[in-house]
Amino acid sequence: MTTVRTGGAARPTASADRTHDGVGPLLRAWRERRRVSQLELALRADSSARHISFVETGRSRPSEELLLRLAEHLDVPVRERNSLLLAAGYAPRYRETPLDDPALESLRDGVERLIQGYEPYPAFVVDATYDVLAANRGILMLLDGLPESVLAPPLNAMRLTLHPEGLAPRIRNLPEWRGHLLAQMERQIALHRSAPLRALYEEVAAYPIPETKEGAADPSADSVDASSASAFAFALPMRIEHEGRLLSFVSSISTFNTPMDITVAELAIETLLPADPATVKYLHSMMS
Repeated sequence: MTTVRTGGAARPTASADRTHDGVGPLLRAWRERRRVSQLELALRADSSARHISFVETGRSRPSEELLLRLAEHLDVPVRERNSLLLAAGYAPRYRETPLDDPALESLRDGVERLIQGYEPYPAFVVDATYDVLAANRGILMLLDGLPESVLAPPLNAMRLTLHPEGLAPRIRNLPEWRGHLLAQMERQIALHRSAPLRALYEEVAAYPIPETKEGAADPSADSVDASSASAFAFALPMRIEHEGRLLSFVSSISTFNTPMDITVAELAIETLLPADPATVKYLHSMMS
């Protein structure tokens, strides 16, 4: 088994218990966050602006069906949909099954086969706060040589990447890649209103930026060929040094379509696609 499990299921966010305000203010907050008018939301959800207004002001209690429909059109995260239901006096609709539960065995097996099948290219699975739940050998290769203090569980993808004793000193374009990761976290914070994610963001954003070791890599591996240049045109690469060679990757993140479980909804599979032929050749040689 080449997959390494390094964590558990996603942790609840601090906003999951905010039911004392009532469903109206919560719904209005999500609508305003999405910059959708009452009329526009009503048209999307086959309701009326008057009814939406009554729900938001507490003059009317929405049916469970309408509330879920409104949440769907506002792209409310699954965890927060339970909060809306509780605030309206309904039972939660979505379970939060631990990832090691037998009920998710087929999911675990499928995800592990997926990231193993991606080898020799790096791939890993994270939860809502970027704790690494599984990783393939491609990831382990990139982490080789890091100090034990950084690799102590639970592994966290953002800490591993941006910590000055982690991968950060090896990333040649660290300012650009760091900016990309922090912007990604900011978008997720705006979507999920997660206090743990906000705390992680503040932690990693405060890390000092280490100086990269210019000239440490093999000069022959530092050139950018036409294939790599074309990749740069459509996606920001991570250019990282490994054993004297410069590797280039572009990142892709996958989530599950229409999840009915909070744990599954908060899983993300990230794959690193080689951005140039030299990286492809090197990875295959390392895994052969």
